[in-house]
Amino acid sequence: MKLVRFLLFPFAVLYDLITSIRNFFFSVGIFKETTFKIPIIVVGNLSVGGTGKTPQIEYLVRLLKDQFKTSVLSRGYKRKTKGFVLVDNIHTADDVGDEPLQYFKKFNNINVAVNENRVEGIDKLIQNNSPEVILLDDAFQHRKVKGSFYILLTKYNDIFTDDFLLPTGNLRESRAGANRADVIIVTKCPCNLKDSDKKIIERKLKKYNKKIFFSTISYASKISGSKQILIEEVVDFEVLLITGIANPQPLTDFLKSKRIKFKHLKFSDHHNFSQKEINEIDDKFKIMKSDKKLILTTEKDYTRLENFIKDLSYIQIETNFLSDKNEFDNIINSHLK
Repeated sequence: MKLVRFLLFPFAVLYDLITSIRNFFFSVGIFKETTFKIPIIVVGNLSVGGTGKTPQIEYLVRLLKDQFKTSVLSRGYKRKTKGFVLVDNIHTADDVGDEPLQYFKKFNNINVAVNENRVEGIDKLIQNNSPEVILLDDAFQHRKVKGSFYILLTKYNDIFTDDFLLPTGNLRESRAGANRADVIIVTKCPCNLKDSDKKIIERKLKKYNKKIFFSTISYASKISGSKQILIEEVVDFEVLLITGIANPQPLTDFLKSKRIKFKHLKFSDHHNFSQKEINEIDDKFKIMKSDKKLILTTEKDYTRLENFIKDLSYIQIETNFLSDKNEFDNIINSHLK
């Protein structure tokens, strides 16, 4: 695989040229950026997938929803509908995408919408729902919208400065895109991250002159769904783990740290499960011999599978800052006020 990516290096150079010209045209006004009268907070990354955008959006929702009328807008990746859709109780993941449905089900007092045309989506939210702030999910490269605040995420063990453009690397645009950020969050850090390791990363990112935060993923103390038990009790169960996310390793590492044994069926990110695959999952569950058994999945996968698998449980995750949480919160609140 590494050899193939190396051989594709000329295409990465071409991709860099195309994306750099595009960004230049937006920066100098040849391509139009649309601004809005309300705050638009953009959360995104430079690389493809797996940096923790969903828990970061949820962190912002928790921070803002009791003070400001908050909306979330996403393109609704892999949904089977088109255009603007305001998420409601009748929608499925096929209608609006797994992440928007998760936001809607998790938070009662926000509006969640999807639209591949973000400018149109923002206009319709403003016209119909009068939000005081809109959170744009995975829109760092969506230059047609001029956000009021940009949060750039980069994964601890895959910092964007160590990466290269597609298809040789995993970057959607050149590292220079980080200059558009207002803050950079290094996500999925070890909870016991050493100061010396922090400083190494800070040196790598120093040239961008941005405030840098470090966050980690924490897992809920109990599982939800068909089984609602403490995570410590799961050790007594025979577990079939189903994942359709970009990087399931943090979850599998967490389960192993809790001495939970599991069989893992791994699917691609945002995987649309076929009926054949659903049947295969059911069959594997039925042949498990233990009287205490469960199917465990991620919260995002649960939104796609809950209507098809009866004995399905999930574990929630949250973003937590390793330090400077109050400073981050104050930056966001000051921007809005």
